[in-house]
Amino acid sequence: MNPQFLLPNRPLTVAILGSSGAVGKEILTLLEERSFPIKKLILLASHRSAGEIQHFRGNELKVEETTKDSFKNVDLVLASAGGSISRKWKDAIKSSGALMIDNSSAFRMDENVPLVVPEVNPADASRHEGLIANPNCTTILLALVLSPLTRHIPIKRVVVSTYQSASGAGAMAMEELGKLSQEVLDGITPKSKVLPYSLAFNLFLHNSPLQPNNYCEEEMKMVNETRKILGDSELSLTATCVRVPVFRAHSEAVNIEFIKPFPVREAYEILEFAQGVEILEDLGNNRFPMPQDVTGRDPISVGRIRQDISNPNALELWLCGDQIRKGAALNAVQIAELLLPKKS
Repeated sequence: MNPQFLLPNRPLTVAILGSSGAVGKEILTLLEERSFPIKKLILLASHRSAGEIQHFRGNELKVEETTKDSFKNVDLVLASAGGSISRKWKDAIKSSGALMIDNSSAFRMDENVPLVVPEVNPADASRHEGLIANPNCTTILLALVLSPLTRHIPIKRVVVSTYQSASGAGAMAMEELGKLSQEVLDGITPKSKVLPYSLAFNLFLHNSPLQPNNYCEEEMKMVNETRKILGDSELSLTATCVRVPVFRAHSEAVNIEFIKPFPVREAYEILEFAQGVEILEDLGNNRFPMPQDVTGRDPISVGRIRQDISNPNALELWLCGDQIRKGAALNAVQIAELLLPKKS
């Protein structure tokens, strides 16, 4: 990788923008777990969260309110505060000379901004211009499976249905799911304030805005982002996204049509050794990946790979992955790790 695209060869000054949110807190945990080379860590959020205390490597850190001066002398900004906040502070971050790795959807489809899943298209990170986008959570999980398979036999079409947990809507949605579930058990009619409908013992089609083609925004993110990450602008992909009453970790049912038959045994062998993927199943007990299997863990779990009985060129599979971890925070930290100078 060209040295001009790398982070400085020294312990870094790192800022987490959106440090009080679920993903921001997970980034903090991962930076410590993975011994990321940090000289100084700055926790940034809105004025509502300023003063909150968080812990890092045995020290107490106070969350600061974000200002235009927050990014001075910062090497790396890990942003997870939403698209409007990322757009607001992008120029201040760029003018400071810091690299911004952004978890929002604000810049993902900008042709000048790399959209990176490190296990899939790491080389794309090397063409950044100070900004790298982190893909949507469901897209990351899907790309980890599609990429090694399509390198073996090209993909013709993908049909995916997602089962997305409350964590995808943030910490407040997770808290509300617990509260409203108890209300249902107590015989009280639940009324949601965070999501448009209660998730307690319920599910509904993803609540992101409907587009002119009657797909919601979340579904089109999967289509467009997967094409960009895999480098295939013509990939045929259709998605249906559903919110389900699970606290954390997303699941996906995936149907993949290839240009020719793909033996199930070969698919298992390829995914068994794919980066970021594990096979988890017990056929004898009808046991396959569940959200509880991946919560708090890095790899996504795949199982029940089978021949599509309606199409000789297609396979079906099931996957689960932690939305907060690999679907957001871990992927962002891994992108930063790609750009660390290699130790001699």
